[in-house]
Amino acid sequence: MREGPDIARIASLVGDPARANMLTALMGGTALTASELALEAGVSLPTASSHLSKLMEGGLLTLASQGRHRYYGLAGPQVAGMIEAITGVAASVGPQRVRPGPRDAAMRVARVCYDHLAGEQAVAMLDRLVDKKVLIRDDNDIRLGQSAASHFAALGIDVESKARRPVCRACLDWSVRRSHLAGTLGAAILDKILLEKWARREKDSRAVVFSPLGKQAFEKVFLA
Repeated sequence: MREGPDIARIASLVGDPARANMLTALMGGTALTASELALEAGVSLPTASSHLSKLMEGGLLTLASQGRHRYYGLAGPQVAGMIEAITGVAASVGPQRVRPGPRDAAMRVARVCYDHLAGEQAVAMLDRLVDKKVLIRDDNDIRLGQSAASHFAALGIDVESKARRPVCRACLDWSVRRSHLAGTLGAAILDKILLEKWARREKDSRAVVFSPLGKQAFEKVFLA
């Protein structure tokens, strides 16, 4: 490719199995240490450090220090969206690496995608918000409808605050292979779900598990 962005460089960073496992581990939105990422990648700590250096140089990760510890995280929602989209392509055309068990089913129903909700529940929520014209779907883009500000204000969510990133954005869901809601609005909705204790994060997983009452409350607010 002679002109435009260097796709091959980014693809080579993501394409290494160890680095791909590290990036996927960070899709839960939690920063991890090099030791934790080494375990996720199944490599030694020195090898993990080499991979992390390459990902840092490529602009895919950020690094924060807290005391003696150094924590790595995804560089932002754009990187997370790329990983989610690649995962969707891999799920549809590539060989499957399935770990059987209830965690897989839970991940398909609802999970964290960096900082917002993904999975069947998230896709259904976006569809309903579009049906009610709270959100408007233009091709592959999402924007606020006329009633969005008042609709979300009633839920304690401010969509008019000035933010550096988009308020709403379509993110291709790898398991459903349709879009769910990302952006600051998607993040605020996930925050509300967890704050209201409608659901909890499953330990050592990206899965979001709704309680029976929490599922009813979520569906009443977002799917009714």
